[in-house]
Amino acid sequence: MKKLILFCVFLFSVSLASAQVDVITKHSGEVIKGKVLKVEEFTIVFKYDGEDAENTISKYAVQKIVYGKSGRVEDISDKIIVNGEDDWEKVVIVEDKAYIAGLKKVDEVRGKTGLINYHTGNTGDKKAEKKLKMAAAAMGCPFILQTADKSTVGSSSNGLGGSQNIKKGVAYKY
Repeated sequence: MKKLILFCVFLFSVSLASAQVDVITKHSGEVIKGKVLKVEEFTIVFKYDGEDAENTISKYAVQKIVYGKSGRVEDISDKIIVNGEDDWEKVVIVEDKAYIAGLKKVDEVRGKTGLINYHTGNTGDKKAEKKLKMAAAAMGCPFILQTADKSTVGSSSNGLGGSQNIKKGVAYKY
């Protein structure tokens, strides 16, 4: 009889422990089971079920979290769908690697203004950013990790007296 009671207590405690596992659902459809430690402004810090190492994932990669202890569902981010170059305005540029954790690297992208560029500094910068976003959108990528942002001004830059803006980055998708 004591063995039966001990077995029931053990079974009950195991079921309680497994019910407290948090479930992170990514936009890619992947499911992560573990324990959410922190939800920060752009990232989520968690531990995989049965492990002690802390991991970080971008909020951009996560659709929702279901907390095992309370059953509460927290919607994290909406999925950004980019169907082609015309959706370039939906592309998000980030400057911190933590913000793309959990996303898949696709390819490098580049946006620049022409050699003879008579735009002011701000409009030249916006034109280079637009070209950068269009390059990522053409690949179906809603995110860019910006790796370089360079502006050259005057005759020393291109010999023609104009300015040139160059932006480089790496395109990511879900």
